Amino acid sequence: MQNALFDHHDGASPSAMTLDITAEKCPMTFVRTRLALDGLPAGSLLAVRLTGEEPRKNVSRSVRGLGHLILSEQEEADGSVVLTIQKKGDPKAA
Repeated sequence: MQNALFDHHDGASPSAMTLDITAEKCPMTFVRTRLALDGLPAGSLLAVRLTGEEPRKNVSRSVRGLGHLILSEQEEADGSVVLTIQKKGDPKAA
């Protein structure tokens, strides 16, 4: 699913929203990521699937610049990368 935001729960980890931006180019990779993060509550997880070194660097740098945490960067067999991002803020404070 490209450019889609959907729930993902594998039973082993907390439920995360997943955003597939593999068809996007910079700067839209970060624009889509930011819009997805803006729609999530504080402390939520967002898994972003992307391709290419430039989007990987730019999305990572921009997300960190906004104060969010990148919990992992998982390289996939198809050449894509999945960034697991935790939205800044304490979910209990909301």
